[in-house]
Amino acid sequence: MMKNKFLNVQLYIWLAFVVLSLIFIFIPQVDIYVSNLFYNGETFPANQTFLEEFFYRSVQPLILVFSISSLIIFIYNTISKKNILNINAKVILYLLLVLGIAPGLIVNVILKDNWGRPRPAQTIEFGGTMNFTPAYIPSKQDGYSFSSGHAAAAFSIMGFALLAKRRRKLWMSLALTYGTLVGIARMAAGGHFLSDVITSFFIVYIFTHIFYKLIFKEESDA
Repeated sequence: MMKNKFLNVQLYIWLAFVVLSLIFIFIPQVDIYVSNLFYNGETFPANQTFLEEFFYRSVQPLILVFSISSLIIFIYNTISKKNILNINAKVILYLLLVLGIAPGLIVNVILKDNWGRPRPAQTIEFGGTMNFTPAYIPSKQDGYSFSSGHAAAAFSIMGFALLAKRRRKLWMSLALTYGTLVGIARMAAGGHFLSDVITSFFIVYIFTHIFYKLIFKEESDA
């Protein structure tokens, strides 16, 4: 099984990341086509609707609930010498890395704050004033589209799901579904292109599994 992985990530995930990245670079019209599905010729109708607002605003509270709950259980386990949900120092370190590095440092600090890619609603194609630029191509237009911070944060719930000892596939599926719905909501609102969401997914997925391998080497090998 491990022979089919690189850095604890399945080879088909790496391949999919490379292939899709090349598609978004050399066929950038894919982004425009997908965003146009949510555009009515004047605006993005889904923007600020109940469902869009729900998924947009649910990410931070959900992450806080998971994080604070994990920390409280860790403190309780440490003081009482219990082992509720197996939350120990390794788990807390792992969660800090998952939440801080992938959605935090890489997506929001390195990419979003420096890439300059305009959001769909800011581009000329969708009623804005800025020029569309393909994914992975830095722009100087002071945009914050690449990549999606909300999608990255939503997908980072995979980090918690990966800790599950039972029904891990179910929890991972739920985390992936939630992240996907948040990504769709952001695209429907004209806030991000498809490539922004997909890039955030791969970044979070890859680093989540890398950190799991580094922190829980024995469990990962097993």
